[in-house]
Amino acid sequence: MDSSAPRDGSTSPPDPPQPDPVQPDPVEPDPLVEVEVEVEDDVQPTPAEARLTRVEATRKRSAELFVELRDDLGSDATRGQARDDLVHLHLPLVEHCARRFRNRGEPFEDLVQVGTIGLIKSIDRFDTERGVEFSTYATPTIIGEIKRYFRDKGWAIRVPRRLQELRMQISAASAELTQSLGRSPTPRELAETIGCTVEDIVEGIESSNAYSTLSLDASDDSDEGGSSMLDAIGVEDEGLEHVEIRESIKPLLEQLAPREKRILLLRFFKNMTQSQIAEEIGVSQMHVSRLLNRTLEQLRTSLEAPDPE
Repeated sequence: MDSSAPRDGSTSPPDPPQPDPVQPDPVEPDPLVEVEVEVEDDVQPTPAEARLTRVEATRKRSAELFVELRDDLGSDATRGQARDDLVHLHLPLVEHCARRFRNRGEPFEDLVQVGTIGLIKSIDRFDTERGVEFSTYATPTIIGEIKRYFRDKGWAIRVPRRLQELRMQISAASAELTQSLGRSPTPRELAETIGCTVEDIVEGIESSNAYSTLSLDASDDSDEGGSSMLDAIGVEDEGLEHVEIRESIKPLLEQLAPREKRILLLRFFKNMTQSQIAEEIGVSQMHVSRLLNRTLEQLRTSLEAPDPE
């Protein structure tokens, strides 16, 4: 019997295995390390970081294209291709500037085309040695080209520059006040915000009606062959200007004798000559002329007489 065995007869647990000096000790996985690795693998760039990456790539590509465009030793085809590539590369900048002028009565595509003209001018005039970013240089030119388009061609009826600028201020102030007040601002609130009179605000709002016009022959798009605006506009009644005279002379006619009244009826309503009237009532033409002149003079005098107070 082994002298090392316990005397009470119980069995002792086996000794743990001794490490092999040749093999390295197994490394137990650290849970914190695994978590950090998993987090790093799943990290995605934020929208801001992705946008910054795209901006840097655009700047780098733009600088390369400007080098090709300004290379005097390059061929015309190479410089022309670089110029076209610069236009396509910076079209998102044009669209961004054009969005500032949406909902002003002009199609967005037209604004992009006008802004592209400003972009091309910026590309042709840009000096790379000034150390300025191209987007910083091009943005005012693009916006200026769009504003010039609105000023020269956007208005259907020419209005003073003062009213055009006032209309833009009213539009901007109205949007801000609507958001802050939760309702449409009044002319007085707009006047206090802009710093002008209420009359100026009313004039500026009315001038906006001259921005776009509609043909009188235009019909409702939902109903083909329907009535146009011209059909809904009234015409001047030729007898309207005589209403006051007719209403004033009615009581005077009631005061005339039956024979004088009949002579006026035959002469001015049935367009009969004095000879025909004379035959109709059985008197001479000379007598009809005297009765007619006397009756008209009586009516004229009554109309010109002042009203009794």
